[in-house]
Amino acid sequence: MTAPMLRELLVPGIAEAGRGGRGRALEAAVRAAIRDGTLPHGTRLPSTRDLAGQLGLSRGTVSAAYAQLTAEGYLRARHGSGTTVAAAPTATNEAPLLEAQELPRWRYDLKPGVPALSAFPRSEWQAASKAGLASLTDDDLGYPDPAGLPALRAELASYLGRVRAVDAADVVITHGVAESESLIARVLRAAGHRSIAVEDPTHPGSAEALAAHGLKPVPVPVDEDGMRVDLLPRTGCRAVLVTSAHQFPLGVVLSPQRRRALVAWARERDGYVLEDDYDAEHRYDRPAVGTTQVLDRDRVIYLGSVSKVLAPAIRLGWMVVPEALRSRVVDQKRLSDLGCSPLPQAALAHLLRTGGYDRHLRRSRQLYRRRRDALLAAVAAELPDWRPYGVAAGLHVVLRLPDHVNDRALQETLAARGINAPALSSYALSTSPFPGLVVGYAALSTDRLRAAVGEIAAATGL
Repeated sequence: MTAPMLRELLVPGIAEAGRGGRGRALEAAVRAAIRDGTLPHGTRLPSTRDLAGQLGLSRGTVSAAYAQLTAEGYLRARHGSGTTVAAAPTATNEAPLLEAQELPRWRYDLKPGVPALSAFPRSEWQAASKAGLASLTDDDLGYPDPAGLPALRAELASYLGRVRAVDAADVVITHGVAESESLIARVLRAAGHRSIAVEDPTHPGSAEALAAHGLKPVPVPVDEDGMRVDLLPRTGCRAVLVTSAHQFPLGVVLSPQRRRALVAWARERDGYVLEDDYDAEHRYDRPAVGTTQVLDRDRVIYLGSVSKVLAPAIRLGWMVVPEALRSRVVDQKRLSDLGCSPLPQAALAHLLRTGGYDRHLRRSRQLYRRRRDALLAAVAAELPDWRPYGVAAGLHVVLRLPDHVNDRALQETLAARGINAPALSSYALSTSPFPGLVVGYAALSTDRLRAAVGEIAAATGL
């Protein structure tokens, strides 16, 4: 490449930078040209003196840029041979990788369990990350406490006690409910458990995670009052996983009588209840029901995460673990990954401490209620024979279909039109209670939800 061509390549980026940022701008321009192949492998660059003259920079600025890019492996400097491009172009078209991982591109994605990612409080999280980092000591940047950052555990204990009445003295921080279930499964397996009762229908990921760590899921039917606790003795299990406040996927609430019976069963069996507080904070018609954990903190393991309030990408969750299990759970966490990163933990602690978490939850609760109302109004107008099932809560609703409808076949029909609306029967471990669609509404605008219902009605011929 000739000197004029190189100058033409580099000058625009440098010109846009302020006086103090020209060295970084030079680094960025050369790095980008190497990565996209504009500066091929083996290209000899001008001396620092020559390039500085061409670009109107000091020689020290160019020397520092060359040194940085050499340290990164993009350039090679040899005494007597000058500076050459050492790195091959980096592929920007990752088609083979994307092709291998390609997922369907839905026109309307109504899968449940996804919050409004576009509503994520980016500026507040950025500020919390900055403040959280500033609060960390040098020692905090070493290997973390496997139980979690003490500041976050303290804030969560206060928050859970305030909004969920949870006795949260023994909080353990995890990467989310999936990891919490996996850790508990290992601990229970080591203690002699071989099976665990689960709701039917249920989240297939939970059953899969438990099975992968040595506990056979045993389905127990769910009706309008939640899990049939009276059937638990038949399972032979001494542990059970429930979504008490808002059952997934049916959306019902475990009745007070069954909660008491559930705890009594755990005491009699010397067993444990895993309570996944699935999207319980999103209740639209009344305050969220309390937790089962308040009935017996020694028998109920409370699970939660930020995935349904903030975003799954944060990968933070928590367990409130009975004292008898805590040391074993923390040891499993240590053996698994040495503990969660303190940086996002510090950010979440700041967000909780300053009220940012509660403010976002209040905003999102209002947003999701509007979207749920818009969805159900459209269904009532376009699909009058379809009925919502469960309480007004969460990020999804089950639409009960007429009894003659095959929900799997309907799911496939809709998929062919670019609409992702999972069949209720796909969540059943045995027999589905009725035909239905499990429709997530949190991630789509009201207009998009109305349009999706119109398309579904057209697909069904109604």
